[in-house]
Amino acid sequence: MFLALQEKNIKMRVDLNGKRALIGGSTGGIGKAIAMELSKCGASVTIMARDEEKLKTTINELSKNENLKHNYIEVDFNNFNDLKIITTDFFEKNTIDILINNTQGPSAGGSLEKNITDYQNSFDLLFKTHVWTTSLALKGMSHKRWGRIINVASISVKEPLNYLVLSNSIRAALVTWAKSLSIDVAKDNVTVNNVLTGYFDTDRIQKLNLEKAKKMKIEPSEVRKAMEEMVPMKRIGDPKEYAYLVAFLASNFSSYITGTNIPIDGGLIKSL
Repeated sequence: MFLALQEKNIKMRVDLNGKRALIGGSTGGIGKAIAMELSKCGASVTIMARDEEKLKTTINELSKNENLKHNYIEVDFNNFNDLKIITTDFFEKNTIDILINNTQGPSAGGSLEKNITDYQNSFDLLFKTHVWTTSLALKGMSHKRWGRIINVASISVKEPLNYLVLSNSIRAALVTWAKSLSIDVAKDNVTVNNVLTGYFDTDRIQKLNLEKAKKMKIEPSEVRKAMEEMVPMKRIGDPKEYAYLVAFLASNFSSYITGTNIPIDGGLIKSL
C-alpha cells in the first residue's frame, strides 16, 4: 500500500514487515479484506473464524514469502467459554503487534422484537470477546512498547439504525470502552481506534437487505438501490477500501492517532 504525496513526489509505503496481526471474523467480507491487505504490507497474519475449510482457503489466498508465517484459529465467537480457552492457549505461545477486533454482527431487529437473552448474547459476542482478547494481546504489546488495537464498529453508534438495535447498543459500549482503554495504554505506545463502518458490499449487507426486502415485500435490488441513493457517493463501499484505512492505522504512520472514532461511509452520516 502506497500513499503518494504529490506536491513533493514522495511515496509512503505502509510497511508492516516483522509485525504479527490477529484478525477476527476474517474468512469473508471486511475481515478477509483486512487480512489480505495486511499480508500484502508484510505482516504475518493469524485469522480467526469458525469454519475451518474457509480458514484454510483464506490462508492460501494471503500474500506469501519466506518471511511471512500465516496461521489460523478455529473459534466460534458465539461461544465465549470456548473462545477464552482457545485464545488463552494461543497467547501462551504467541505475542502479536496488531489486533483487529471483528466478529459477525448480531441478528437484525428493533427494540420491541428483542428480549434480554438477545441482549446478553450480543454483549458476549460484540463486547466480552473483544475485551477478553484485547486483555491477552496487551501483555505482549505493553512489554514491546508498541501495539495497534483496531475495533471494527459501526456508524450506528453515532446515528442508530432502529432495525439494528442489538448492534447499536453493544457497539456503543465497545467504542466508549475503547476510548477509556486508549488513555490507559498510550504511555506504552499502544494505540486504540474504532472504525465506524458504513454500507459495504459484504454477505452481511446482502443478508440484511434480503430480510428487509421480505418485510417490505419488494425486491432486494430495490433495497440495494435505496441504500446507494442514501450515500452521497451513490454507491456502497468495497471491503478493500476499508482495508486500506486499517493498514494505515496499523502502521507507524498513525502513531499519534488514538482514541478516535473514524467513519468510513462515503459521507453517509450527517453528524460530526
